[in-house]
Amino acid sequence: MQINNNLKLKIPFHEIAKQCNVSVKQVTNVTTLLTNGATVPFIARYRKEISGNLDEVIIEDIRFKYLKYNCLVDRKKSILKQLKAIDTVHESIIIAINNSWDPNEIEDIYLPFKKTKESKADIAIKAGLDQLANLILNDNKEISVTLVKSCINDVYSTNEKVIEGVIHILSKWISEKTEIRNHLRKLVWDKGIIKSTKRKSLDPEKEIEKFKDYFLYEEPANKIKSHRYLAIKRGESDKILSVQIKIEKQNALKIIKSLFIQLKHNNEFLDKAVEYAWTNHLKTSLVNELNKKLKEKSDEQAIAIFSENLKQLLLQPPVYQKRILAIDPGYRSGCKMVCLTAQGELLNNETIYPHAPQKEQGIAKKKIAGLVEQYKLDAIAIGNGTASRETERLIKSIRFNRKVNVYIVNEAGASVYSASKVARKEFPEYDVTVRGAVSIGRRLIDPLSELVKIEPQSIGVGQYQHDVDQKSLKEKLDKTVISVVNNVGVDLNTSSEYLLQYVSGIGPKIAENIIEFRRENGFFKNRKELLKVPLLGNKAFEQAAGFLRIKDGDDPLDNSAVHPEFYKELRKICKNAKVSLGELIGDSDKIESIDWENYYTSQFGKQTFNDVKQELAKPGRDPRKVIFQLEFDKNLKSIDDLEVGNIVPGIINNVTNFGAFVDIGIKENGLIHISNLANEYIDDPTKIVKVHQHVKAKVISIDKERKRIGLSLKDIDY
Repeated sequence: MQINNNLKLKIPFHEIAKQCNVSVKQVTNVTTLLTNGATVPFIARYRKEISGNLDEVIIEDIRFKYLKYNCLVDRKKSILKQLKAIDTVHESIIIAINNSWDPNEIEDIYLPFKKTKESKADIAIKAGLDQLANLILNDNKEISVTLVKSCINDVYSTNEKVIEGVIHILSKWISEKTEIRNHLRKLVWDKGIIKSTKRKSLDPEKEIEKFKDYFLYEEPANKIKSHRYLAIKRGESDKILSVQIKIEKQNALKIIKSLFIQLKHNNEFLDKAVEYAWTNHLKTSLVNELNKKLKEKSDEQAIAIFSENLKQLLLQPPVYQKRILAIDPGYRSGCKMVCLTAQGELLNNETIYPHAPQKEQGIAKKKIAGLVEQYKLDAIAIGNGTASRETERLIKSIRFNRKVNVYIVNEAGASVYSASKVARKEFPEYDVTVRGAVSIGRRLIDPLSELVKIEPQSIGVGQYQHDVDQKSLKEKLDKTVISVVNNVGVDLNTSSEYLLQYVSGIGPKIAENIIEFRRENGFFKNRKELLKVPLLGNKAFEQAAGFLRIKDGDDPLDNSAVHPEFYKELRKICKNAKVSLGELIGDSDKIESIDWENYYTSQFGKQTFNDVKQELAKPGRDPRKVIFQLEFDKNLKSIDDLEVGNIVPGIINNVTNFGAFVDIGIKENGLIHISNLANEYIDDPTKIVKVHQHVKAKVISIDKERKRIGLSLKDIDY
């Protein structure tokens, strides 16, 4: 048939608006900005009037849904192109596909016309058995032997084969009926039970203890938490668990019969066709759909928690203007030490052996004290891995001639960095042990600048990060890094290319060119000089400039988040108010004395002016908090020192959707289960705790054999 060319496929902005709880105008404006090359951070910060003051989360959600619907439009176009070549397709099918934005519904409508490998039903139809199938379906009487025998041919040479062929045809029709699939889809979601059991033949070398809770486990599929689903699927992948989804067969058959056939009495023949359709076609297809839905949902939740944990890690406060002694502790191989300038440059490296088996504590103390004095060190960073607490106690037993603060630093991913291409490029003459210690020290100086050098998946926060969709995980974590980097701002004259590449509008190649330009021409004196950097054109400048800082440059505004596009307007305002820009910066009274509303425009409205006023009051402000030193319980050296009822200080080092893990100063981490995070019910641990948050927790259980410590935040006074 002729496809109606007036049916135009457009992305449904109204659907995106409804799902994101924003207006259609906001969706239209945001997607226009995005398609014209604007980044999410730029829109959120500098296009508030156009977006309607949407934050990054909603803008990113609009972007994601816009791309999803764009892919769906492409799929619909492909389907309509296939249908155009089929003469028997009724226009109602075309209209139904055109009007639908449900991927499952679209595929269900298309299913009967989809080109596939020739099935048993197709062969039976080709042999003319569809006439008999139609007769059976529309007749209220049982099929007669005579009628069956009349259909025997070369392909279907017996009564049994004819009956089998007709059943294949009927089951095909049943499985292709959209209404049936929709009702069964709902049944599978509402009533499906996911069940896992221990496999009979287990490899004795497999790590099976962590799957013990799932050796005989059942839960409604629509209620299972992401961590449990991912754990069960991991156990299945490792051949430790057998997993299935149970659906009551009789309920499914009842639905099919009620929608497909209207009989005045039982029909054994049609009953067989219905059962065959469910068992051989529909059940497998719909269970696969359910597993896909559960996997996507679980991935989404796990990735969201991973992203939030990463954000908190990246937002750890820096230690400004401190010269650092960084120690990567160890036993037999010794403690690797490096001395760093306040900018993270390597001054010296040494190795000491204060712990077993060497136990050279006297030599180690003397060496540490000497380095602190020689290099005028202000702080000591100790990695939180093996021998960390013993090294901390050693350090705190030394009397220094100057004030020295001691910090425990999360070293997750330091070994990945030390063996990376980035580390080899930075320190080609040093081995991995020195590079690892440098990374620990630099994480104290500026966590954000150092952590961006490591693949986020290697930083060690989150849950089942190797089981979720790796492409989605990387995209989400990269966006998290970009968001944090642009929120904090980047010093154009001191930042590495690894940090610069995450700035809005820049990327790896332009970041490399900025470093090369800086090497050849010295520090940037103003933001305009960015336009001299190769490949950095007007669009990249527009997107990047507001997030880059220049201290002590030609223009004081260059050390703020005020965008250069606003400079001219701001100077006009200062002139009208008869106040210099220098007098305005940092003076809240003068800032508030100006009647800013007189200068509102469609491009620069209330939201933009509020941001500008904040920047003028505190130019170049860092959103990261001041670092705080946590003192672990000095009497707590191992799990044997713990007692139920103890109140212990700790640091949250990982949050999952079943609770939070806490470093309490010993080898084993404690776990605060989600049910023990608050006195009231919560469904999201990130609403209560964050990575790197300092807490006091009560010990509620100790399992020394399994090395497990249960903690609670309930009824704890701070």
